[in-house]
Amino acid sequence: MKNARRQYPIAAALQRLLDGRHDDPFALLGSRDENGRSLVRVHLPDAAQVTLVGETGEFSRIAGTEIFEWQGNVSANAGRYRLRWTDTNGRVRESFDPYSFPTIIPAFDLHLFAEGRHLDIHRWLGAHVMDVEGVTGVLFATWAPHAERVSVVGTFNDWDGRRNPMRRRDGDVWELFLPELSAGAIYKFEIRNRDSGDVFLKSDPYAQACELRPETASVTVGRSAYRWSDSAWIAARRADDWRNQPISIYEVHLGSWQRSADGGLLDYRSLAKHLVEYVRRLGFTHIELLPITEHPYDPSWGYQATGLFAPTSRFGSPDDFRFFVDHCHRHGIGVILDWVPAHFPRDDHALAGYDGAPLYEHADPRRGAHSDWGTLIYDYGYPQVAAFLMASAMHWLGEYHLDGLRVDAVASMLHRDYSRKAGEWTTNSEGGRENLEAVDFLRDLNRAVHGRFPGALMIAEESTTWPMVSRPVEDGGLGFSMKWNMGWMHDTLEFFRVDPVHRGHALQKLSFGMTYAYSENFMLALSHDEVVHGKSPMVGKMPGDERQRFANLRLLYLYQWTQPGKKLLFMGCEFADTSEWDHDRSLNWSLAQYPLHAGMQRLVGALNDLYVSRPALHRDEFSPCGFQWLDCDDRANAVLSYLRRGGNEDVVVVLNLGLSSQSQYCVGVPTAGAYRIDVDTNSQTYGGDGAARLLQLTADDVPHQGQPYSLRLTLPALTGVVLRPAKSITTQRVVADILTG
Repeated sequence: MKNARRQYPIAAALQRLLDGRHDDPFALLGSRDENGRSLVRVHLPDAAQVTLVGETGEFSRIAGTEIFEWQGNVSANAGRYRLRWTDTNGRVRESFDPYSFPTIIPAFDLHLFAEGRHLDIHRWLGAHVMDVEGVTGVLFATWAPHAERVSVVGTFNDWDGRRNPMRRRDGDVWELFLPELSAGAIYKFEIRNRDSGDVFLKSDPYAQACELRPETASVTVGRSAYRWSDSAWIAARRADDWRNQPISIYEVHLGSWQRSADGGLLDYRSLAKHLVEYVRRLGFTHIELLPITEHPYDPSWGYQATGLFAPTSRFGSPDDFRFFVDHCHRHGIGVILDWVPAHFPRDDHALAGYDGAPLYEHADPRRGAHSDWGTLIYDYGYPQVAAFLMASAMHWLGEYHLDGLRVDAVASMLHRDYSRKAGEWTTNSEGGRENLEAVDFLRDLNRAVHGRFPGALMIAEESTTWPMVSRPVEDGGLGFSMKWNMGWMHDTLEFFRVDPVHRGHALQKLSFGMTYAYSENFMLALSHDEVVHGKSPMVGKMPGDERQRFANLRLLYLYQWTQPGKKLLFMGCEFADTSEWDHDRSLNWSLAQYPLHAGMQRLVGALNDLYVSRPALHRDEFSPCGFQWLDCDDRANAVLSYLRRGGNEDVVVVLNLGLSSQSQYCVGVPTAGAYRIDVDTNSQTYGGDGAARLLQLTADDVPHQGQPYSLRLTLPALTGVVLRPAKSITTQRVVADILTG
């Protein structure tokens, strides 16, 4: 009876193992001491015969099962041991027994993860090649609190979930070390839900590499051998005050910026060479990548990511992406990643219902789903979900040396009623519509990033009037570095759609933005969102015939580059692509051979050069001392004029936004002496008529527009100019017009 009582629970436990329902296979498998002898028990579903390498005697099969046992002396089985078995096809296999290895993830790390305070949990969860007690293999780990059983499956075990069940650790983390496995192994997690018994096959949420779509498995990655050469760049980034540095960003979708001759995708290394050369030539300081986190669906542009730790395999390996960033840094170009913590897709292989129940998403669809996008919303109040997202940010900034993250759809994170009707959302604990958990997450995220990566930029795409988005957390803000100025973008594009004949009555659309320009650290962005879904390309938004449309667009870009705020322009807009952006093909590069398009491209290069070289245009962009209106209400002439201040000289900007040429237009200037035109949008160099003229090189001692001196200009229709003191030019008065450009 004693033996029967003892055998019954073991038999029941073995049956649960055979049924794929046991959460601690280590309690049954592996080596243990029983009555002074070693008992080694293994579960090998495909085995016909099993032996212990270096020991005598075969394993015996427990009748009716795929479980085998061996007994011998304790001393004979010290340390790790190897199994040799012949499978049912006659093949002989040999390996260390995974169930002879100890637990690996430290308990303290699991504790921090459970509290949502682990910034680097990605160093444990996922798949990691490592040495354990002198044996190289891969540690697999995943978080699945609703699971009854989790197995790691892949090509190495014939995708058989019976072969490698994992053990449950504290905090519902499951782990297993598979010895002698290496980089390049294809794997997923097989998860059995504890309530329904349903079995799911899921990609690894923490995978650092994935199969090329349409395949969806995860891929093990070894220790990177890449040697970075950007230490000087990183050191300078830490030391620089980015607020007073020029930041001009070229926004890029890597899959459609440029393609190979056969229409295929370029890889990270080819893109590094061609894209960096182009960006340097045009004078941009940074590249911003639309999401290259792994995603299964090309038309999502990367915004429906399934792999928040993996550079998409469309363009190469993780080391290839390291090369891309390093190459950018070696050539003086920063790299910002568009990062999406606001939502994730419902793909069956990914995060949705990860362990058979809502986990990464909130269980209540009023809080856990976006009807507009058909996606799910992260549950920011769940500590482990917050830690997952936090670790993703740390991974990209640390592992890939990125210079910042542009955080997508922040407005949707902050508001529970975002794009919802009455009855479709629930209030917070205080009765409001704010997502308090998301607010806490964003503050923690920004505080962690700024603390660990000095000089890295955190940029919010936030489209509402939420206050203090780019103010420090300790002051009550969200802690972002900058915020996209969506109001500026909407007002500016709305103004430029107006027929120039009527623009004098619409000047407030351009001037209004200065009433709130310093409430945040703003970025002026003309992004991909403005050239898709029937919105027309940038030049197509402009009124008039072809030459007028191009003149308007040149004027718009001059306005953007000379207004306070860092700059962003989407690819193709710099040469006035005449088609809406199509993610599935290359930009229309052939257009750049035509004068109007080539001129637009040269203008953007000149504006970047001006912006970088003139301190007045990039210092004090977030302070009222850097800007002063000369005249924002010249309705009769539809002319705007203003000063940019900073450094040791001011810059004067004059924009003729109407169709009437202005003869001898008087503009106030702050200092006496000679002036020169730095940029004239009507120059033939940029595709204009070349008719803008400075009637007088030397300022008159005649006060105007609140300034002690003044100049007189001829301003053709739809023309903008940038003026500055020209100390090297003689101060004699000039009677003849001086043709610029």
